[in-house]
Amino acid sequence: MFRLLLCSSTAIAQPLFSTPHSLFFSRLKTNIHCKCVQMGAGRVDSECFSPSKFRLCNVSGFMTEVLEIQAPSPTMHVLIIPGNPGIVTFYKDFVESLYEQLGGKASITAIGHISHTSKDWEHGRLFSLEDQINHKIDFISHELQNNNAPVILVGHSIGSHISVEMFKRATQKVIYFIGLYPFLSLNSNSVKQTAIGKLAESSILCSLVSSIVALLGLIPSGSRFIVEKTLGNSWSNAAVDAACSHLVKYHTMRNILFMAKTEFEKFSEAPNWDFMRAKPSQIAFLFGIDDHWGPLSLFEEISKEAPDVSLSIEKEGHDHAFCCTEAGSTWVAQHVAGLIKKHL
Repeated sequence: MFRLLLCSSTAIAQPLFSTPHSLFFSRLKTNIHCKCVQMGAGRVDSECFSPSKFRLCNVSGFMTEVLEIQAPSPTMHVLIIPGNPGIVTFYKDFVESLYEQLGGKASITAIGHISHTSKDWEHGRLFSLEDQINHKIDFISHELQNNNAPVILVGHSIGSHISVEMFKRATQKVIYFIGLYPFLSLNSNSVKQTAIGKLAESSILCSLVSSIVALLGLIPSGSRFIVEKTLGNSWSNAAVDAACSHLVKYHTMRNILFMAKTEFEKFSEAPNWDFMRAKPSQIAFLFGIDDHWGPLSLFEEISKEAPDVSLSIEKEGHDHAFCCTEAGSTWVAQHVAGLIKKHL
């Protein structure tokens, strides 16, 4: 939703394949090495670099944007579930950095949300949070079910909630989940959340805001100028391009706000603590210092309700929209890769 725009300024489940756990994890640990040379600030030599590829695929009848890097002989498949907006090109730097950090041994896929796309493939239809969850589960069934590599979910913001639901419903395929700056419950102390919630409740206001944004999109040079002047100093080129190609579309903004409405409705309920308590060794979260979507009060609540879940706090100065900067993408990719190597 407005998260990128508002925040930028400030015991293992059984896999479906037959390989025994001990053999798989032995392969994972021995094959994860690469001929890369560690560089400064978490960067690795370009010998392991591979550019991400953008493609469209049909998932249960819905045109879906995917950003991916396919490893030659993957030992695992990392599936990135975005926040809201669910625009995959925001995650270009993160996808490429994570591939490097994992030594080119993991295939990386970022899957976009339905109708958070550059083209209005669904002809104005609006999709809820539950629709987006089902869409991601269908993607695993359609695209990854016949792939022997186990799936690791990496969810950002509301993508963390989506990933938890995917984990619950596809436990035989998914073996690990990492939530980044997770949005799992409402923050009553956040003025921004309250304002966005009020906006999302009104279909008239949502249509008005979406129309204004779409008018900006009719003048590409003008919309790019605004994005570059307001965000360009901190955002990466990939993030600026993503904003200019997707956010200034009526159907995209309308779906961002509608999904936000259903998120706020869902989060009148408490998080699923029972599931987290049941799989503590397979769940990890990364929080930010000053993140109203995933506040430290949620960190403390998870510590109390599911004390064995792995929790970390990022103190490097990156924000909720980490994927919109090269430095944030690199640091978080290094952290995620470290968790994967350590726990698997």
